[in-house]
Amino acid sequence: MEYFNIISNQRNFFNSNASKELSFRKAQLIKLRTLLKSNEKRLYEAIDADFKKGEFETYATELGLLYTDIAEALKKMRHWSRTKRVRTNLPNLPARSYIIPEPYGVCLVIGAWNYPYQLSIAPVVAVLAAGNTVILKPSELSANTSALMAELINSNFAPEVFHVVEGGVTETTALLEQKFDKIFFTGSVPVGNIVYQAAAKNLTPVTLELGGKSPAFVFADTHLKVTAKRIVWGKFLNAGQTCIAPDYVLVENKIKDGFLKAVKSQIEQFRYSFDNKNYVQIINERNFQRLTALIDKEKVFCGGESDEQTRFISPTVLSNVDFNHLSMQDEIFGPILPVIGFDNLETVVAEVKNRSKPLACYVFTRSKLVRRKILHAISFGGGAANDTIMHISNSRLPFGGVGHSGTGSYHGEAGFRTFSHYKSVLQKPFRFEPNLKYPPYTEGKKKWIKRFLK
Repeated sequence: MEYFNIISNQRNFFNSNASKELSFRKAQLIKLRTLLKSNEKRLYEAIDADFKKGEFETYATELGLLYTDIAEALKKMRHWSRTKRVRTNLPNLPARSYIIPEPYGVCLVIGAWNYPYQLSIAPVVAVLAAGNTVILKPSELSANTSALMAELINSNFAPEVFHVVEGGVTETTALLEQKFDKIFFTGSVPVGNIVYQAAAKNLTPVTLELGGKSPAFVFADTHLKVTAKRIVWGKFLNAGQTCIAPDYVLVENKIKDGFLKAVKSQIEQFRYSFDNKNYVQIINERNFQRLTALIDKEKVFCGGESDEQTRFISPTVLSNVDFNHLSMQDEIFGPILPVIGFDNLETVVAEVKNRSKPLACYVFTRSKLVRRKILHAISFGGGAANDTIMHISNSRLPFGGVGHSGTGSYHGEAGFRTFSHYKSVLQKPFRFEPNLKYPPYTEGKKKWIKRFLK
């Protein structure tokens, strides 16, 4: 089988220790950066063909972030890779204690379609920086970007180092039947469950980047115009097909009407359209049908228009909904924003906590006390106070979920750590060997052990 041969060859190459050399790692990352930069035009064309994503957004949300990731890895991987000395405890003296970061081995990265370059290649940057080999399986839903990544990577990288396998469920299933040393998956919770179960058969460590219903809390003391601007941008970026987009808004009733008007005004100012290159298609017809079924015409405050032929759904705001509404049952992952008013904060916090832990959470307030209360009361992967989405752009903030929104994290050093095993070593000299730990075990020795192990 093709997959078996590629994995076998990658394992043989990894076992040669060649991929562990810093010079080799740097060469692979430089090659990857050069490949992306020299093919930017084709990368723009492929993603536009998949769902009409414009060049500005493609650079800002995909390629630019990848260049930043690569530059940081090239600059810092020597430091990240260093053996770290740690303090030796009293019972082990004289000795040295240290931790050695080492790559796992052969890795599988399964990418997602909504940011097909960034969510496929960013994990690969961390894989290569840590000294592993990798097979990348891009999403088949973004077929043009998948084909282009396969063409560029497979014709420029040795398959025993980095190889792309295209395909759908059949190919992914076949890959998951093989033994890997690490699996990284970005996608939905149901598929994440399948990946986790497949990995368990070989006790393979897994990082899952999933999703969930990420709330945005808006309080009466916020700056209404700026809040509306940041929420509208974060929600309708990529037509809402963003795992950390604010999925719904919880707004104090005393400013709900003003907030809705500010949101509508901001949507109008942004003039979202394909022609303006600031809006994208829904990825396929199945998702288009799923999303339009959530648009309750009686609850539409603004938007609600759709066109099946072009897979267009206008930025849509739903008002007068509650937690039982159809739009509140699962992650929306599209350009539909339910707005729920509240008077009692404890009640809505309890509603959020009764659901699966979200990937992101946002809070808009001038109050340190309120901000602290939300950030400490609710468990979530990551988020922001008085902004949306932008925490993902800081590589010093590990990105990942918790519970149903994911397990593990990456970006920056966190990505290097995700694809590394930290090996602990105690090194002792041959001189000085007290008999305390050796038989015979006496009451005197027991007293000394108690002193040492307090």
